[in-house]
Amino acid sequence: MAAKPYIVALEEHYHDPQIVAVAGFEGRVNPELVKRLDDLGDLRLKEMDAAGVDYQVLSLGAPATQRLPADSALQLTRGVNDRLADVVKAHPKRFGALAALPTTTDAKHAADELERCVTKLGFVGAMLHGLSAGVFFDDKRFWPVFERAQALDVPLYFHPAKPHQHVIDAYLKDYLPKHPALANAAWGFTIETATLGIRLVLSGVLDAYPRVKLILGHLGEGLPFFLWRINMALSRDGKHAEGFAEKFKRNFWITTSGFFSNNALDFCIKEIGLDRIMFSIDYPFVPNPPGTKWALEELNLSAADKEKLLNGNARRLLKLKV
Repeated sequence: MAAKPYIVALEEHYHDPQIVAVAGFEGRVNPELVKRLDDLGDLRLKEMDAAGVDYQVLSLGAPATQRLPADSALQLTRGVNDRLADVVKAHPKRFGALAALPTTTDAKHAADELERCVTKLGFVGAMLHGLSAGVFFDDKRFWPVFERAQALDVPLYFHPAKPHQHVIDAYLKDYLPKHPALANAAWGFTIETATLGIRLVLSGVLDAYPRVKLILGHLGEGLPFFLWRINMALSRDGKHAEGFAEKFKRNFWITTSGFFSNNALDFCIKEIGLDRIMFSIDYPFVPNPPGTKWALEELNLSAADKEKLLNGNARRLLKLKV
């Protein structure tokens, strides 16, 4: 019997107690979910072991530090990252970390905090959640973060948060009383994060920093399925020397977080290549067992390709030492 592949999951969340006290968090309703978000020790490790997850890359849950007051954002965010570094130090073979960034203050502070987390704390990149002070992250005020990420050769992971209220009101409000998940994982998250992905490609930031590495979860928030059509429609005016699809395939990686479908994965492999796809679960919003059951029992991949998906691609991109 073949040995179980080593499993790295890299969109796995927690909540920081100080940020809960200062700014609150989305999703703190279900007590069982809250218990898992607040745990960075025995319970989390027990559930990882039971499901066969060997290593989690931890990230502060949405909206993370992106709605903090500008005058305290840097200090509070540094505290978040220092506490997370202590967790990783206590369990270096089980946990890695993506930095939270103080995006409501000057972007140079956010870039400096990214550098501190990578060079001093050993973090493997940063995670950003939705809008920052109501602004998409393609705005030029945030470009210093892309510049620093490129210089450090670490990825920026763009994760959903609650969409802009105007979007919710215009698109979803009528159905939310019966189907509240439409505002988040069922559709709202995809609307916002796929839109950000498109804006990042079109903004010029990928021309300014062509080696920057970006990650989208949930099998790319649907964008791999639309690349051909977006590319075709945008190129009709004949003004784009390099197409949308080429830029996306050059700068983006995607993960399987909360999206355990063989058919969808097969399409993404054909469209962007297996080397740009990494396994993730989205714990604890998605429990570990369905993710690892799919990964270990249901994937239509060779043993070598499973290794790439489940650990090899993440090890290369994040420079993991496990």
